[in-house]
Amino acid sequence: MSFIKDGWFWETNEQWAGFGVGLGIEKVLFQEKSKYQDVLVFKSTTFGNVLVLDGCIQCTERDECCYQEMIVHLPLCCHTDPRQVLVVGGGDGGVVREILKHSSVEKVVLCEIDEMVVEVSKKFLPDMAKSLSDPRVQIHIGDGIQFMKEHKAEFDVIITDAPDPIGAAVGLYQESYYQCLQAALKPNGIICSQAENLWLDLHIATMLFQLCQRLFPRAGYAYASMPTYASGQIGFVMATTNPDIDFTDPCKKLTEDEIEAMDLKFYNSDVHKAAFVLPQFAKKETASSANSLANFLQQNSSANSTAEFQF
Repeated sequence: MSFIKDGWFWETNEQWAGFGVGLGIEKVLFQEKSKYQDVLVFKSTTFGNVLVLDGCIQCTERDECCYQEMIVHLPLCCHTDPRQVLVVGGGDGGVVREILKHSSVEKVVLCEIDEMVVEVSKKFLPDMAKSLSDPRVQIHIGDGIQFMKEHKAEFDVIITDAPDPIGAAVGLYQESYYQCLQAALKPNGIICSQAENLWLDLHIATMLFQLCQRLFPRAGYAYASMPTYASGQIGFVMATTNPDIDFTDPCKKLTEDEIEAMDLKFYNSDVHKAAFVLPQFAKKETASSANSLANFLQQNSSANSTAEFQF
């Protein structure tokens, strides 16, 4: 349970027993409950404006580049010609901003269930949300799962900017969701989804990686540092319908001039390759079958058996 006390915001969570993340608050800028969740924006003392949804930090102006750049450029730099891209979640606009830096992209569809997130981000996170006014961007306020069911074999890359698997959000970590992703991809398509962290959520990261291995001919797991996320790290699961794609060796290797032109602060081709080099404990776990999908779903979905997560 997250809370504000003595000028600090504290993010705590049953998922991470005995662990919390704290940020000093300079000023609360917005606090309201939408149809779907609690929305909080505050100006922190050192990380700029911070967006918090249902008590979980989504992004800060200071370090959002780490997450946005990695979840986008990992898959797009592995695709030879990404033209149509779908973002599920990501109403703050940061993921869309990074996608538009690829000149081949012709259309980006953003599926976000909560319109308040989009509007709040436009006001308080303008560097991220300014991308949403680009003519190549289509904003769909509604259920991303239903959208994918109605748009099969349409996208070159699909990025899922998912929250943590708590409550109804467990649905984003189920095989049926990844089957929807698979069906919405064009041939040679790539997916990339937020996949928790190795220190606190290794069982979830392993489950997602193994799920993708079963559904796709090629899968991978990468991670990056992220100061204001739990454990200071975040992971990404990737998969593709093309068995010849090697995620560790991007087909598009950015030059220093390209990096400068794209205004990248975190991602480069060396970081891309290094992101797939797992520490030994994680390498051993992801190679095993100890943490099965069935066990994860049984433990986490019983209380939400009738719930359906929407974006």
